[in-house]
Amino acid sequence: MNLMYWTILVIALALVILLPRVGLLALFKNWRATHEREQMEDALKHLIDREQSGRHASPESLGGTLDLSRAKVTRLIEAMETQGLIESRGAELHLTAAGERWALHVVRAHRLWERYLADEARMPLGQIHNEAHRREHNLTDAQLDALDAALGHPTRDPHGDFIPTREGALPKAEGMPLTAWQTDRPARIVHLEDEPAIAFEQILAAGLRLGQTIRILERTPQRLILSDGENEYRLAPTVAANVSVAALPESELLKREAVPLVELAHDQRAEIVVLDEAVQGFTRRRFLDLGLTPGTLIYPELQNFFGDPRAYRVRGTLIALRKDQAAQIWVKPV
Repeated sequence: MNLMYWTILVIALALVILLPRVGLLALFKNWRATHEREQMEDALKHLIDREQSGRHASPESLGGTLDLSRAKVTRLIEAMETQGLIESRGAELHLTAAGERWALHVVRAHRLWERYLADEARMPLGQIHNEAHRREHNLTDAQLDALDAALGHPTRDPHGDFIPTREGALPKAEGMPLTAWQTDRPARIVHLEDEPAIAFEQILAAGLRLGQTIRILERTPQRLILSDGENEYRLAPTVAANVSVAALPESELLKREAVPLVELAHDQRAEIVVLDEAVQGFTRRRFLDLGLTPGTLIYPELQNFFGDPRAYRVRGTLIALRKDQAAQIWVKPV
């Protein structure tokens, strides 16, 4: 009896461990393969980020970014070279054509997920990076194309970074660090760097946002004082260096004679001047589908006891917009 019991127990344990697809050994192999692929994709992202900034990755920079020991970095580099993804040239690591295609796929997935999480899931900006990083490894090219189309083919992520196209085109980043911008010259915020996280949290806590027009009022070794015409913002230079700015585009010049739609009084008519640069992807496409184009007449018509959303009359149709949406539509009262 005891022999039969132990025989059945051994067979049961063997099945639990060795069953294909669902056994512990198969599950461990799948986990390890997934972990190794994700680690390789993180390495590819690091390489393309460095190349986009005009530098090249090295074993040291790769180990620091991925928090790996020298031995593990060496094994990772050897595996990527074996697959034809990178080439070592002295102390520098370079992407091959195949490595660049894969890297752009991962970057595109990450930035599209960030766009979705910010616009559709309404997740706070300080949380979207980690969540997008968790999701970026699991989409095929076809799934990425579907997500891109569902979001209205956005060109930038919520931090201002360009999103690679399905053909692999990735424009160079624009702008310069805020610390290099001249005092008292207006500028538009075009990028908010989300790493390191502690600096990004300070930028968000200060109230700065993508597309905002600001100017530097005062500059000292300890701080920069900025203004958007209504509020003042104080940043340490190390934090301000993570904010990129550029000269004002024509759309920003148009805003000078306009007000956000949200500020219109009840029944006050206005003409749409421009949609905010921060409006991207699905939201921008929805605005255009609703007829919210420059030159269109619009006005608040119905009062909402709670104040949000608010009803507006446009092209003979009544539409509802939240306050944060109406704040991104610039109009000129008529």
